[in-house]
Amino acid sequence: MTIPPRLRRSLTRLRRDMSFIASGMLLHLVTAPLFLWAAKLAVATFNGSSSDAPVILPVPVALIAIAGFGLTEAHRWRYRELCGVDLPPLRFAVARRQFAYHCLAGPCLGILELLVLALLVAGAAATTIYAWIMLLPADWRIGHPGYTTQAAYVMAAGAVALAAVPSLAGALVRLENRIAPTLLRDSRAEEFKQRVEDLTESRAGAVDAADAERRRIERDLHDGAQQRLVSLALNLGIAKVKLKDLPPEVRQVIDDAHREAKESIEELSHLVRGLHPSVLDELGLDAALSGLAARAPLPVRLQVDLPRRAAPAVEAVAYFVASEALTNIAKHAHATRADVTVSRLGGILRVVVADDGAGGADPAGGTGLRGLAQRVGSVDGTFRMSSPTGGPTVMTVELPCAL
Repeated sequence: MTIPPRLRRSLTRLRRDMSFIASGMLLHLVTAPLFLWAAKLAVATFNGSSSDAPVILPVPVALIAIAGFGLTEAHRWRYRELCGVDLPPLRFAVARRQFAYHCLAGPCLGILELLVLALLVAGAAATTIYAWIMLLPADWRIGHPGYTTQAAYVMAAGAVALAAVPSLAGALVRLENRIAPTLLRDSRAEEFKQRVEDLTESRAGAVDAADAERRRIERDLHDGAQQRLVSLALNLGIAKVKLKDLPPEVRQVIDDAHREAKESIEELSHLVRGLHPSVLDELGLDAALSGLAARAPLPVRLQVDLPRRAAPAVEAVAYFVASEALTNIAKHAHATRADVTVSRLGGILRVVVADDGAGGADPAGGTGLRGLAQRVGSVDGTFRMSSPTGGPTVMTVELPCAL
């Protein structure tokens, strides 16, 4: 026998709704005895009719609190498996929501679920009343000749009850799906706060992953391409010294190749240091910035006051900021000197880069300063720039050291 698809879907929905209601009734009413016990002891305590009531009252209250967390997890499973609604886990700070659901809304819902289940059982029993009558002794049926008419009324009433069960069950399931998400989850503000914390954590992971990738690229360039260029330059230098009898044109080609190889090595060294210098990992920000200041094309006064090291990601951002700032000063500021000051104030790492150049730097006018601001923002830092026309230019970056 083939069941029509529409009827099959209706039966599947009814089975799911009734399973949801039956499991909910057990969970909702399991705390009812404890709740009634606590209410009875509270009344006795208030009236003073029992001297033991104040002592015993904490017992049901504690049992209700303990059972509440387990019931919450059971309800979360019930909603997820039977309704496809995923309720996020509650924190202890909002346990009052669980109390409101399990001890106030829960018993009311449990009674409604019990009524729907009772209607289903009564309807099923009523529609099969003739089968029940056949189980009675024949003498009883002979002695009650009008039972067929009465049984017909009962069977009709049972059919009406069964017809109403799907609608009532669906309405009750929808009602519970409105109430539970309101009480068994954090408020919107708390959810937003948790979301921000999750995003902050995931972003910190992304920053760490990007920093690790830069370190890998630095190692690969230093140990791979840079070493091959050094070997090439060395071989070209040996060729210049030993091959004296070559035509002038060939010697010129070797000279040009040797010079370009050395220039490529220098550029690659600058690139590697800009990505993530190895001295930053080994000796810290002070040593890395000292090397950066020594290689700068203009005088740089460096002041570093770091009682302890910050997180590697924060140190990498601080070094990148100082490196890019000095590069920009050398290229665009027409400055004669620069000052780099690094200090740690509590949980803040502050980097200040100043120059005596022409000023007029605008973060909105180019991608370089915008890139610096975005790099600082990746670790929740702040970026400020003061650069009036005529100078001086002062860039201040503050980075949280909690990362």
